Amino acid sequence: MSRLFEPLHLRTLVLPNRIAVSPMCQYSARDGLANDWHLVHLGGFAVGGAGLVMTEATAVQPQGRISAEDLGLWSDHQIEPLRRISRFINAQGAVAGIQLAHAGRKANTRKPGSAQPGTVPLSEGGWNTVAPSEIPFDPQHRDPAALAGEQIREVVQAFAAAAERALTAGFQVAEIHAAHGYLMHQFLSPLSNQRLDLYGGSFENRIRMLLEVTAAVRSVWPEGLPLFVRVSATDWVEGGWNVDETVELARRLRPLGVDLIDVSSGGTAPHAKIPLGPGYQTGFAQQVRQGAGIPSSAVGLITQPAQAEHILRTGQADLIMLGRELLRDPRWPLHAAAALGDGGVPWPEQYLRAAPPATPVRAPYT
Repeated sequence: MSRLFEPLHLRTLVLPNRIAVSPMCQYSARDGLANDWHLVHLGGFAVGGAGLVMTEATAVQPQGRISAEDLGLWSDHQIEPLRRISRFINAQGAVAGIQLAHAGRKANTRKPGSAQPGTVPLSEGGWNTVAPSEIPFDPQHRDPAALAGEQIREVVQAFAAAAERALTAGFQVAEIHAAHGYLMHQFLSPLSNQRLDLYGGSFENRIRMLLEVTAAVRSVWPEGLPLFVRVSATDWVEGGWNVDETVELARRLRPLGVDLIDVSSGGTAPHAKIPLGPGYQTGFAQQVRQGAGIPSSAVGLITQPAQAEHILRTGQADLIMLGRELLRDPRWPLHAAAALGDGGVPWPEQYLRAAPPATPVRAPYT
């Protein structure tokens, strides 16, 4: 069997293979509620054979949405539409996961493709944003307000409350979003965090909020289920957050009950020069895995089955996160199994007429 189709054991949970759907915002929700688009979008990846299907960044507070069209879990009313999705994913033999997030100073933007990008004015339904410090992301974003101590505690509790709702909604993996320039990453990076209190300045102070959020989420997340944290390994800017700090952060997260570090990069500085190329972030995943002694996932321009297999076999990561490649080909896992000569991915019974000979069968959805 190829490494790509070996099960991955995380606490008492077993992922059927090492292909995961990376969280990808769809900008299709209303009032944070999942709808038919999310069911078909995420359910299609489970039908296509992915082992772990992650939702998009799901806001823990209304003001934490990137856009007004983002998913949310700040209300009990948002549980049932998500439960419908997790139920379908699980019925396909995949595992349903959810990414919990707060956009901080990058919140309240128009969705991609809008004629007029940038911050939504208050007069058009926009809202005020918050951050570690009163530093906007770029000129198109409104100046954020610096979070006060009580507001920080409210955000921490909002993450925990959203995790409890995620569990009720049927998710078995929770991921804290601390990457891509959103609120947790804003606290980590000295580019966006210039506080002078216990949450700013030194490395220990800048990681404090993420550690508090992690401890709060872990306290309500079942002992037998895994917790992930997505990080940006580097800001790609001199004087910003860097990979050595990421490795040390991962060392601190592991004893708090984190089971895997989902390693990405960038997002805090709009002017960062990122050397894009196939697998350009996998080296960071390897550094975290080896330096912190914790499982990692690799993401970013991974497109070919042989490439994904190589990343796993060479010990660079334990899990492969795919994003845009799965948008292009939601059946990528089934095609990858054929390319690697591996029959380990069962095809849906409904699709057997198109399956290769001697293909394992997945029970029909009921």
